[in-house]
Amino acid sequence: MQKGKILVADDDKNIVELLRLYLEKEDYTVIIANDGEEALSKFGPESPDIVLLDIMMPKLDGWQVLREIRKKSNTPIIMLTAKGETFDKVLGLELGADDYVVKPFDAKEIVARIKAVLRRTGKTNDGADTKEVSYDKLVVNMTKYELKVDGKVVDTPPKELELLFHLASNPNRVYTRDQLLDEVWGFEYYGDSRTVDVHIKRLREKLEGVSGKWTLKTVWGVGYKFEVKE
Repeated sequence: MQKGKILVADDDKNIVELLRLYLEKEDYTVIIANDGEEALSKFGPESPDIVLLDIMMPKLDGWQVLREIRKKSNTPIIMLTAKGETFDKVLGLELGADDYVVKPFDAKEIVARIKAVLRRTGKTNDGADTKEVSYDKLVVNMTKYELKVDGKVVDTPPKELELLFHLASNPNRVYTRDQLLDEVWGFEYYGDSRTVDVHIKRLREKLEGVSGKWTLKTVWGVGYKFEVKE
């Protein structure tokens, strides 16, 4: 059974061939692109379930491709970066990357990362039930990537939705910012954690005053939790 479709965008044909062999062995369908323009031209018609995206590519680099994809799609994206290249994790987070892998990498690691990201974003084709949490006047559905507030669908960027789903799936549990970056974005991230604060602020703007039965709460000196009142 085919597990899903993967777009591999990289100008190194040896890496592309290695990934294709491993991924097809794991029953994924693989689409190849050797530059940024080709990646974008194939993304729409092929509708991949996930994208492996090299940063340094001809015609359009990975950042440009990432920006263009995020204008129209929540499809998970794993960035590929060569060892020694500058990889700005904050930029990656803000632009909507789901994970990153540094070359040279073990192909088995790539397969494991792909499976983890697909599970985390609810796009795996393993027959799993609908991923949804609901509370008073709030429904977060990760199968449809949809947020309903007081019965109305609210347009929400994918990372905000994933962050809210993660917190709401574990009510009253306190998470540090670094835990949220690792578990929601998938990065083992160190340094500036303001990205989480920005996403929490935006979520609060959407959820403020909706219900007195739950709230996104700051735990001072620690992090955040989705507090459900008894």
